Formats: sequence, C-alpha cells, structure tokens
Amino acid sequence: MEDAFTLLRQAVDLLPEEAVAENGQPVGDVRKDMGRQEWEMVLGVLIEIADVHPVSVDFWDLLAEAARQMMLDRSRRWCEWRGWEIRNGTVRATLSLVGAEESRRRTALSADGRLRPMWDIGNRTADRERELNIARLWVEYAQELGPGETADIRLAPLNPEQWRHLKCGDVITMYEARPVAGTATVIEVLPPRTC
Repeated sequence: MEDAFTLLRQAVDLLPEEAVAENGQPVGDVRKDMGRQEWEMVLGVLIEIADVHPVSVDFWDLLAEAARQMMLDRSRRWCEWRGWEIRNGTVRATLSLVGAEESRRRTALSADGRLRPMWDIGNRTADRERELNIARLWVEYAQELGPGETADIRLAPLNPEQWRHLKCGDVITMYEARPVAGTATVIEVLPPRTC
C-alpha cells in the first residue's frame, strides 16, 4: 500500500490542469502546497476541486485512503461517501427536523453519514401498506443538525434502486421512531455515473 502522500500525488495526477476549486484555487497551487508538505491542506483543496469538477471513483478512493492514513476520519468518510454517490447516484434534499417539543429527539444528530433513519418516499408493500426505506444521512456544511433546524442533506439509500422515482420537489418524511422526525424536499436527484 502506498503512503498517504503518494496517494495524494496520484490523485492530483488524475485532475486536468484547468480544474479549480470553487474559491479559484487551481491544480498548480495544489502542487505547490505538496512541495511545502501541506498535506492536510492538499487533501482539503482536492476535496473542494472534486466537489465542482467531475472526478472518478478512483480519485475518491485515493483521497479516502490518504485521509485514513492521516487519521482524518470525517474526511475519510466524506471521500468514501462521494465515491459511493458516483457508483449509486445522489439524492439531495432540504431537511427540516421537527422541534424538540414535538419529537423524541432532544439532541442534535451527527451530520457525518452515520445516522441511518427510515424514510417514507412513497413506496408501498404488495398489500398497499406504507413501506419505509433506509438511507444514511449527511448534512452539508454542518457538523450536526438539531431539533427544529433546517439544512441541505445528502442521502445514501440502502437500496438505491427503490429511490429512483424521486424528482425535484418531492416531499419525503424521515422517521427515527414514531412520531415523524422531519420532512425533506428533494432538491436534486442524479443517476450513477460511469467513470
């Protein structure tokens, strides 16, 4: 197995020179940071570039392993998540959690993809009963999400094919138990990519 620094170099080599992060930082600047051995910064900028420039599953796998070796657990999980999205598609939504007075949840939920709530996404059993589907949840741009709060989320369904019917504007309901834990409006549905 290659070391984290070699993996980051390999990831940079997968990017075209014209790729830039949202803040305008180009691949050339990443190479300079590598020369200064700013490894955590390099990982962060590569993640930012990949958030705006299409990359392969191999790219995310390299970053995930580098983050693991650097003991950056949240970054590792994010890179694994993004590789999963390429293989399985992306469902993004705006989630509003029910307030603490109306819900069983009294504390903020972890925003890093470990929570696996159930969702009513409109599917029915053969007996026409409501079927709940499980999906891991990642809150964008936040470490946690508390009762009564709203944020954009990404969902990683246990069975992605059961979610393919969703489209922008659909409202889905989150359950951790009874009663309802929150509602979400779908804002983006992307199919798997082949790369």
